[in-house]
Amino acid sequence: MSPDRGPALADRLAEAVTHIDAPDIVLGVTRRGRRTVVTGGSALSPPTPRHALRYELGSLSKTFTVLLLADLAGDGVLALDDPLVAHLPELPLRHPYTRRITLWHLATHTSGLPRIPTDLVAGALVHPYANGYAAYDTERLLQTFARTRPRHRPGTRWRYSNFGVALLGPALSRAAGVGYPALLSDRVLRPLGLTDTSLGPGTTGTDAIGHRTNGVTPVRSADMGAFHAAGSVRATPGDLLGYLEALLSPEDTPLAGPLRDVQVPLLRRGWRHRNTHTLTWYQHPAPRGPLLFHVGATFGQQAFLGYHPATHTGLVALATRRGRTCRMITTAYELLYTLAGEPRD
Repeated sequence: MSPDRGPALADRLAEAVTHIDAPDIVLGVTRRGRRTVVTGGSALSPPTPRHALRYELGSLSKTFTVLLLADLAGDGVLALDDPLVAHLPELPLRHPYTRRITLWHLATHTSGLPRIPTDLVAGALVHPYANGYAAYDTERLLQTFARTRPRHRPGTRWRYSNFGVALLGPALSRAAGVGYPALLSDRVLRPLGLTDTSLGPGTTGTDAIGHRTNGVTPVRSADMGAFHAAGSVRATPGDLLGYLEALLSPEDTPLAGPLRDVQVPLLRRGWRHRNTHTLTWYQHPAPRGPLLFHVGATFGQQAFLGYHPATHTGLVALATRRGRTCRMITTAYELLYTLAGEPRD
């Protein structure tokens, strides 16, 4: 890790760690390119230092997928308003609305598709600790989509959907003629220098071990099957800070255009339309300008990424536990919001 910006911020991160109930915790902040990283947790320190492990990002993976979408759109490989069926033309679609779903609808959660396929919901109710995603291959994903009736007309309502973003995986692969893992690596991870980020587990001892909500029982590495575009990315805290720095300074990267594109506000939802979304990030009001963030969770880990462009501040928070009582997401968000309101040094 790069040197931090001084004991004041390090002490504040250490204090924030005490508010999080998890076996392993990493909090990292980048402010104008200077990094501070603090670790902790209720478990014994693992053989590999916590800040050097790779963590499962869950739904935060979507931000990488949509950045890839923006990059392909910028190069003319596809267009955001392309119908999904233009890239998956052989599907026997049963419902008229499915033909209207565009890549933009999938990225912005306005496709009308449910959060997850109904057959996955049934399995989760019977076996709550089983990973139903692992056996869900691409053929099953596409066939399920072909017979699924959207809940509403595409583009009319916001409804979070792992199902929808998962479909971007085969669509982008078909458009580019390259498998999704290689496509993401070649066009996003490698250009941004994210050498410790991937879609699969690493070698023994390099990945954080997740836990059930009791904080003790370990859970196996999350195999997301055909949902890799929606939830399979693993990364080290250092790579995630580098990712935030790229979002804060797009002009310093080979992906300047796409990094800017994914930060443009596109839609509003909720009561009195108070919630703003970009192509992939949640956007909230904050001092001096908006705060952007996304969260993710797997069966045993949680992740938070947020950044405040006006003060060039980004924050990553990771924990090896999934559960609302963990307080990691709340603690990370509140800390970033506080940092956003402080004077520049």
